Amino acid sequence: MTLIKSISGIRGTIGGKVGDNLTPVDAVKFASAYGTWLKDYSKKEKLSVVIGRDARISGPMIHNLVVNTLIGLGIDVIDLGLSTTPTVEVAVPLENADGGIILTASHNPKQWNALKLLNEKGEFLSGAEGEKILEIAEKEAFDFSDVDNLGEITINDAYMDIHIDEVLNLPLVDIEAVKSAKFKVVVDGVNSSGGIIIPKLLELMGVEVVKLYCEPNGHFPHNPEPLKEHLTDISELVVKEKAHLGVVVDPDVDRLAFICEDGEMFGEEYTLVACADYVLSRTPGNTVSNMSSSRALRDVTNNHNGNYQASAVGEVNVVELMKKNNAIIGGEGNGGIIYPELHYGRDSLVGVALFLTHLAYKKVSVSALRASYPEYYMSKNKIELTPQIDVDAILGAMTEKYKNEDITTIDGVKIDFSENWVHLRKSNTEPIIRIYTEAATQQKADDLAIRIIDEIKSVAGI
Repeated sequence: MTLIKSISGIRGTIGGKVGDNLTPVDAVKFASAYGTWLKDYSKKEKLSVVIGRDARISGPMIHNLVVNTLIGLGIDVIDLGLSTTPTVEVAVPLENADGGIILTASHNPKQWNALKLLNEKGEFLSGAEGEKILEIAEKEAFDFSDVDNLGEITINDAYMDIHIDEVLNLPLVDIEAVKSAKFKVVVDGVNSSGGIIIPKLLELMGVEVVKLYCEPNGHFPHNPEPLKEHLTDISELVVKEKAHLGVVVDPDVDRLAFICEDGEMFGEEYTLVACADYVLSRTPGNTVSNMSSSRALRDVTNNHNGNYQASAVGEVNVVELMKKNNAIIGGEGNGGIIYPELHYGRDSLVGVALFLTHLAYKKVSVSALRASYPEYYMSKNKIELTPQIDVDAILGAMTEKYKNEDITTIDGVKIDFSENWVHLRKSNTEPIIRIYTEAATQQKADDLAIRIIDEIKSVAGI
């Protein structure tokens, strides 16, 4: 079964049977539920919703279904066309819209698509709001408009440029410093909208751009999740071109990874660390990341006399704690930068602009910048679930086993040892238990993961 309904939206593979995959019927059903909820939530007679999509092949089909469903509900649509997740997030408040939908399955392969749902602030919905939408969809409690009250479509394809301008106008983005550094950068846009918006941003900052997979045709040339094993082509091209660095984004441009000048990964976890280091050096304050992110952010924050806190996994949880903790920057260890000075959403454009400014000021190579940060290594593993496995019982048993350690249970179980940690949690999007570990060396992180996995299998009897 490849249709995943969660509080953050609906995600599935294209084709197949209704209710089992993301079929046209399912797209219409969930768009109807969102629109119905939004009408009740906003208490307004006339609503508008911003819609944008990434470049995946099924995008135009899903886009037309969702747009016309909202029109049928009497909701006006501001259609951005090909766009990015952070661009839609920026557009919602600028347009004074009542909500937004991004049509993207993020880092999932090309057969997937999804509806990501936003509120009037351009932020992801809360868990309670998502549950209400799921309930409306289940009951099919929709009431469509008559012919005299249908919504209207306004096409606005300028928002990627507007987004770029908003980023370049940030006080901590120093265009002149970046221009003076004369950077040469290779960009892997995985043949989606990042292939348009990232090169354009860089060129406006005076950067020489070498494009790799920047044609937004939806044919992803490699697994679109920006992990080391998927990025051999750009790693080789950075060295061949004698570039200062490589920039990699996922299809909807909310995850960001860098490649050092020697072709080695800067490390997804360290994207946020480097950007936070720069921001904190100019505007002291607090930071937040999720519980599965590196301790390096905590260390850097402490070095700048700030306060670091960890949230449950999930962007909405990070944002909630950022607001509560008055964090000036935060995000997730998967390369997601959240900079509230612009908006509360993961934004690769913000990350690129802050990182290049930081690099220009430091006047060092990317590998030297990476070497300046605390050295941690992560091991990310998973155990496939079966109906016989009682996840709650497993997590309870592990909590009891390590009750004398520093334990956090707001999201699965995180066990903080003095020199390393392990985070165990049930995935919200896949039928698996995730096991993340971090230690001072890769071997120690891997060894800890193997030990914990063996303990879990022993508890589960598998």
